[in-house]
Amino acid sequence: MTTTRRKRNAAKKAPLYTATCSAGLEDLVKAEIQEFGGTNITTAPGAVSWNGKLETAYRACLWSRFSSRILLQLASFDAPDTDALYHQVNAIEWDIHFSPTATFAVYCTLSDSAITHSHFASLRVKDGIVDYFRWRTGKRPDIDVRKPGIRLNLHIRGDKASLALDLSGDSLHRRGYREQGGPAPLKETLAAAIAHLSGVDNAFPADTILLDPMCGSGTLLIEAALIFSDSAPGLQRNTKNFGFMYWKRHSKKIWDALVTEALEREEAGQSRPWPQIIGYDADPLAVAAARKNVARAGLGDNIIIKQAQLARLHCPGKNGLIITNPPYGERLSEKEAVKYLYRFLGWRFAEDFPGWRMGFFSANPDLADLVGLKWDGRYPLYNGPIKCRLMVGDHKARAKQPPGRLRISDEDISGPGGELANRLRKNWDRLSPWAQENDISCFRLYDADMPEYNLAIDIYERFVHVQEYAPPKSVDSQKASERFTTGLQVLRQLFSLERSQLFIKTRKPQKGRSQYQKKQREGKLFVVHEGGAEFLVNFTDFLDTGLFLDHRKTRARIGELARGHTFLNLYGYTGSATVYAAMHGATSTTTVDISEKYLTRTQANLSLNGYGGPLHTTICADCMQWLKSERGRYGVIFVDPPTFSNNRHRKQSFSIQDEHEELLRLAMEHLSREGILLFSTNFKKFSLAPGLLRDFGVKEITDQTLPMDFKHKGSAHRCFEFRHRNELEEDAS
Repeated sequence: MTTTRRKRNAAKKAPLYTATCSAGLEDLVKAEIQEFGGTNITTAPGAVSWNGKLETAYRACLWSRFSSRILLQLASFDAPDTDALYHQVNAIEWDIHFSPTATFAVYCTLSDSAITHSHFASLRVKDGIVDYFRWRTGKRPDIDVRKPGIRLNLHIRGDKASLALDLSGDSLHRRGYREQGGPAPLKETLAAAIAHLSGVDNAFPADTILLDPMCGSGTLLIEAALIFSDSAPGLQRNTKNFGFMYWKRHSKKIWDALVTEALEREEAGQSRPWPQIIGYDADPLAVAAARKNVARAGLGDNIIIKQAQLARLHCPGKNGLIITNPPYGERLSEKEAVKYLYRFLGWRFAEDFPGWRMGFFSANPDLADLVGLKWDGRYPLYNGPIKCRLMVGDHKARAKQPPGRLRISDEDISGPGGELANRLRKNWDRLSPWAQENDISCFRLYDADMPEYNLAIDIYERFVHVQEYAPPKSVDSQKASERFTTGLQVLRQLFSLERSQLFIKTRKPQKGRSQYQKKQREGKLFVVHEGGAEFLVNFTDFLDTGLFLDHRKTRARIGELARGHTFLNLYGYTGSATVYAAMHGATSTTTVDISEKYLTRTQANLSLNGYGGPLHTTICADCMQWLKSERGRYGVIFVDPPTFSNNRHRKQSFSIQDEHEELLRLAMEHLSREGILLFSTNFKKFSLAPGLLRDFGVKEITDQTLPMDFKHKGSAHRCFEFRHRNELEEDAS
């Protein structure tokens, strides 16, 4: 009798509650608990505890935006082993908490305990509870680990155990509005924290725009809207999802009063003037999911979701806040693209968003510095196990520097190299005005114009890229070497070049696997400009830099043709043609190449210009084999194969002259009826198969695709336009 009275008296003491949360959110939860009326508040990693009335726990279940679970401590005791655990649990008066007809489940965590198996510890707790009811009532409650009515949490640290009733039931991050999420959706609790720490509250100015340019499934914007409208996040949940609904001590009166209050506050919040809330995403599936989630949250009139590439992002108003959770780039190949995506976002923000702030959430804080803001707030947070950081900062104006341009010296150069200097100056006087007039910053200045200086000299803005053609056997190698050295001296003197501005390579006939052999050391990537786009070039690792200058007009033609059509880039190399297609409005692009390294650069080039997502796919495959298995059709196809290659995947060599007919017939099978295929080759002795001329509408457009800086030397490439013949043409032929 005395023991029973002691337990009854203990139950009247102020209950101890604990809110669990993700690491980094403890201070936010603590502030909420203070607002809810909790006292004696203490924090620990991932947990905030307090004493208070039942109402404080109910408020936490209904209103906490950052907590995961709300626990009511039932008992704490010594548990050196599982037998002690069983007896302590069996001594608790379980019939004051739930009936034998309810279902329950036990979840256990262990830390530095002699009990080493959490599942066995859970079983012993279950046994203690089941035996309690069976001995007193002859009935036993059932276990339901999937959707239990009563959820119990056991935590053992050392010999000390605490057993708690989970009042929240389902995790509180499950608000109830999210039907679909993207590949890695943010938990709603984390999204609410990002929005709050970025500056969203219920006093957010109605004349300030809230924008997420990479909104995914829309969670950030929805949580921000719930904060602004003073909507309790727990209102979205099915009431049966709360654990206290199956608890015998549940007070319906207190709960109903809190729900009524929350509904009144939400109605008042909805009736206020609202800011514009806008979300964009490049993925149409993510956009569809976001729209469904917004509708389920009851915010269809308050949040606008549109499909758009980051490249199309422009400032929609005078004042605003960008909050965004961009891709992390967990794989190495993705990190390269993500790095340039961040860079693009930073430049666009600097150019077009004066007076705005940004909340930028990323798992790559080092890469986030590429955004270029001076962050005045940095908050360490976790997205599941991933250590992340939220950075908040104001707009910082940055003038985007125009492409650097070289200047040529008027100084006379006599003696050795004088004739070369005169030729370079003559070419410069002819090409430089043309380049400036057409906004061209990368062009060929010299291409073995003089037999004595067998060089190709390309200008890449403020850099000079020199390729030395291997001298013929008739030329003395010592003499060729001396002339090459003289040529470099002339270049340095004419353009006042520093060592870091001049890159030198030797071009010689190569066969087999050595054809595109990379140098041992990874070279730095530089950004150059062309046609309103930016491209990454590598001056050191390969003979080619990653941007074929003779294809400048071809790329522009592809951009014009691809507008409103699907685009396929075969032998896509670094994807420069793909960037043009995307930039000019292709509905989707597909780039196929056998090299993962080239495709990584393709993704980086797309990101550098604000494009990406599932509408711009890259496929690592042998193009001939891929065409045989592909089923899609495309409005525009670009085929630019190598002249010769040794492909270890196909286990055979490729020769453009021998295999172009099969290649082009396969490609034409994937060209839409009204589509256009552009075929280009650098093979100077190339001859088109007569069968192709017979079966397709073929037109050579080499003269239309050769830019001015390559015309004087003859055909740097040949280019053909292919179409399907219509029925009248076929009858006439």
